[in-house]
Amino acid sequence: MVLDLFKMEGRVAIVTGASRGIGAATGRALAEAGCDLVVAARSLDVLSDYADSVRSSTGRRVEVVTADLNDLDALTGLVDTARESFGRLDVVINNVGGTMPRPFLDTSPRFFESAFHWNVTTAFALTQAAVPLMLEGGGGSVVNITSAVGHLCDRGFAGYGTAKAALDHLTRQLAADLAPRIRVNAVAPGSIETDALGSVLDEQMRNTMTSMTPLRRLGRVEDIAVAVLYLASEAGSYMTGKILEVDGGLRTPNLPLGLPDL
Repeated sequence: MVLDLFKMEGRVAIVTGASRGIGAATGRALAEAGCDLVVAARSLDVLSDYADSVRSSTGRRVEVVTADLNDLDALTGLVDTARESFGRLDVVINNVGGTMPRPFLDTSPRFFESAFHWNVTTAFALTQAAVPLMLEGGGGSVVNITSAVGHLCDRGFAGYGTAKAALDHLTRQLAADLAPRIRVNAVAPGSIETDALGSVLDEQMRNTMTSMTPLRRLGRVEDIAVAVLYLASEAGSYMTGKILEVDGGLRTPNLPLGLPDL
């Protein structure tokens, strides 16, 4: 049965930024497919409630790690937890990231470098820490969450857009380094209706974004989760080094910030 290719019983996944939004939906999708999880985020209360919900609805084991994942040492701790709790690691979802837009002249070198660290270096460091344990089990899959802004251009995104473009290419580089035993792919979401986006949207902004999106709606977190499941599972076993664009058909940014000429 073709749907059996999406089943992931007996596998273990790390999901970063898992307490809400894309990370939470992705962790739940992997658990529903049979994965046990190591989930990480900053907020213990939110993450613990999420883990309890996933355990009760799927019957899977979920280990919680609270940490500031800007700290590269904390990333190693996620792999240690996978080893100690499950004795294996099959999937890494590098979901943490994000940087607010900022006008070019207000984008300091420090801000630019922090965007790169949060969106790229964390993914590199966690993948590097995870690979030895993944190889002990025969291999696995890494999925990076990038962004449509990594290949679309608009004012205000010099930090975030450049970092996500770097993550796109890191995905391709790691795929070359880790083939054939570990596949590395990415999902590039468009405008996804997370709590973070919803908190700043008013009706006019929503109408603008949907009218500029060919499919005429914002994305759902589940749209990204099912794409990640495809790439992480045997269903995507002939995919590596690819960026899967899940963006409603965007070819231009759909929320102009209205930044003036210099």
